[in-house]
Amino acid sequence: MSTYGIDAIVRIVSHLAFVYLVFWSLQSIRLEQFFKKDSYGQIRMLLVFISIGLGYMVSTFFLEFLTIFRNLLFSLPFMS
Repeated sequence: MSTYGIDAIVRIVSHLAFVYLVFWSLQSIRLEQFFKKDSYGQIRMLLVFISIGLGYMVSTFFLEFLTIFRNLLFSLPFMS
């Protein structure tokens, strides 16, 4: 397996994991207070979209942090 394949798998798993974590954590917020009565389907859909957006941003931050850390380690004089 090539480095690009491993990187792609890590990115996919990271994105899905953070989307799930954001969705799980957003379920503790009582959003039904801000919406019309009996609009649970729309609230659920909004939670999914917010989870995808926030999860993607958190995952991108995490992956970028790992990339910067890896580049920093490889640029140190004693590591090369």
